[in-house]
Amino acid sequence: MDARAEHIPVLYQEVLAALAPRAGGRYIDCTLGGGGHALGILERSSPDGRLLGIDADPEALKIATARLEPYRSRCILINDNYINVGRLARERNFVQVDGVLFDLGFSTIQIESLNRGFSFRVDAPLDMRFDPRQEITAEDLISTSTEQELAEMIFKYGEERRARAVARAIVAERARRPIETTGQMTRIIERVVPKQGKIHPATRTFQALRIAVNRELENLESALGQVVELLAPGGKLAVISFHSLEDRLVKQFFAAEARGCICPPRIPVCVCGHKARLEIATKKAIAPSSEEVQRNPRSRSAKLRVARRVGVRPSP
Repeated sequence: MDARAEHIPVLYQEVLAALAPRAGGRYIDCTLGGGGHALGILERSSPDGRLLGIDADPEALKIATARLEPYRSRCILINDNYINVGRLARERNFVQVDGVLFDLGFSTIQIESLNRGFSFRVDAPLDMRFDPRQEITAEDLISTSTEQELAEMIFKYGEERRARAVARAIVAERARRPIETTGQMTRIIERVVPKQGKIHPATRTFQALRIAVNRELENLESALGQVVELLAPGGKLAVISFHSLEDRLVKQFFAAEARGCICPPRIPVCVCGHKARLEIATKKAIAPSSEEVQRNPRSRSAKLRVARRVGVRPSP
């Protein structure tokens, strides 16, 4: 098995404590990655718990498949995007499930891939696709977007204050020659974004490109709505985010689904019929311990939020 799959996943114990896997339970891991969280879920739901694992990255799925081989009779692993989780779950009878997990960080597998273009520390083609079957790459966005579109994308998805300067530099550079590699892109950014502390100048722009290429926020919002429908009463939804855009989206989704009536205050009688579907289990996001951050510096920005599907579970 590839050694990269041997790491302990982020907030591992916290996720398992939140989901509390049990024998006979059914679980969905929407972001399978190397299979670390899934392995823990399958172990703790022995002897007959089942898991549906989804990942858009075929390389990650291959590693997870090898890692979960001892449990192959209890898990179904699919190379697909979690935007399709509702359909995939229903096709395989994973409804009324006991837990759903999203780990939204891009994995060591992707960071260390020499030809994927996720990291500014490795010179590679400007790709950034989780799923290589997808048509649009980061190079496509860089070469076809207008300066205004680039600036808006980098500011919105990267929260880069110098987004306009970066966009202007990209357009000026591509007028001279095509921008095809992460190395080219990094050098462009370094010329216009000053280094601040330990954060590399290219960090925010690379984040923005990755999010835009993979439509991460739009897909997450849709998938969250789908999995609430799949949860059994009392089922848990756990989401690990790694930047403020994701965390804000999850926090707002949980808050909206935990409310009853959403009619405007000026309406004296409820006409919306909206009922709360979730109960928030983590009033404050769970962060990794200092020991975990020391062991795995990439976990430092992780935040775990958990919610519970409201309702009474029917008697067996």
